[in-house]
Amino acid sequence: MKKKGFYTIGMVAEILNIHPHTLREYEREGLIHPKRTAGNIRIYTDEDIEDIKFIREMTQELGVNLAGVDIIMRMKRQIEQLHNIIANLEDALRKKIEEENKRKQSLVKKQPSHIVEIKIERED
Repeated sequence: MKKKGFYTIGMVAEILNIHPHTLREYEREGLIHPKRTAGNIRIYTDEDIEDIKFIREMTQELGVNLAGVDIIMRMKRQIEQLHNIIANLEDALRKKIEEENKRKQSLVKKQPSHIVEIKIERED
């Protein structure tokens, strides 16, 4: 399991070579949501850093404005949620198929009997 890092705004600014004001702007725009300590200090996670890298890529390399980035990030999260739902459904279906196969294997197999056709003629 990957160890989760926790970083202050100054640490993130240094890691990503970005001004803390820019990080505050991303937060004001609702693009990132750092946690807060009891002393109201922003704490960023590895996921926050990945989001910030994504925001910078969208704005600096692709020229997307912050409103566009917001829409893209919402859609990205929805797609990730849908992928998780699909994966869960696939797992559930796979388990059901395995259960059904086990149930079928546990049934007693009977040899088919010979079917004889009988014709009955009626007298009117």
